[in-house]
Amino acid sequence: MIRSWKNIKPKIHPTAFISEAAYVLGEVEIGSNSSIWPGVVIRGDSGKIKIGNNTNIQDGSIVHSDAPAVIGDNVTVGHGVVCHARIIGNDCLIGNNATVNDGAEIGEYSIVAANSVVLEGTQIPPNSLVVGTPATVKGQVKEKHINLIKETAVHYIGRCKEYKELELE
Repeated sequence: MIRSWKNIKPKIHPTAFISEAAYVLGEVEIGSNSSIWPGVVIRGDSGKIKIGNNTNIQDGSIVHSDAPAVIGDNVTVGHGVVCHARIIGNDCLIGNNATVNDGAEIGEYSIVAANSVVLEGTQIPPNSLVVGTPATVKGQVKEKHINLIKETAVHYIGRCKEYKELELE
C-alpha cells in the first residue's frame, strides 16, 4: 500500500518493485531496481527516507527516522530488520533481525550481523564487520563478505525484475 502523508506522496522509480503487502507512506524516495518485500513498513512521516538504486528491503522490516535518512545503493536490509539509521552507506548488508537505532551511520561496504543492535548515534567506519548487542566492530570485511554483498544485491535485482514481469505488485 502506498500512501500520501500531508500531501506528500512517495516517489518510486518505475523499475522498483513494491509488494502489495508493503506499507510505504509519505516522504519516501525509492530508486531504480530496488525492491520492497511483503510486510515491510517504510514511514516517511518524520523525515525524508531516501532508498538508493538496486537496494532490497526484505520481508517484515521497518524503516523509519526522526530526521532525513539515506539507505544507499546496492544495500540489503535483511528480514525483520528495524532500521532507524541516519545513513546506511552503499554496498552494505544489514543481517536478519538486526536493529540499527536512531542517528546511527553505517559506512559503505559494511556488514551488520544478524540480531546485532547498533546503538543510537553510533558511527561505523567503512568496510566494517559489526557484531553483537551492543554492536561493535569486530574487524574489517574480507573479499568473501564483499562478494556476498554484491551477490545478494544482484540476486534481488533479478528477483525484482521477475516480480515486475509477473505483475506481482
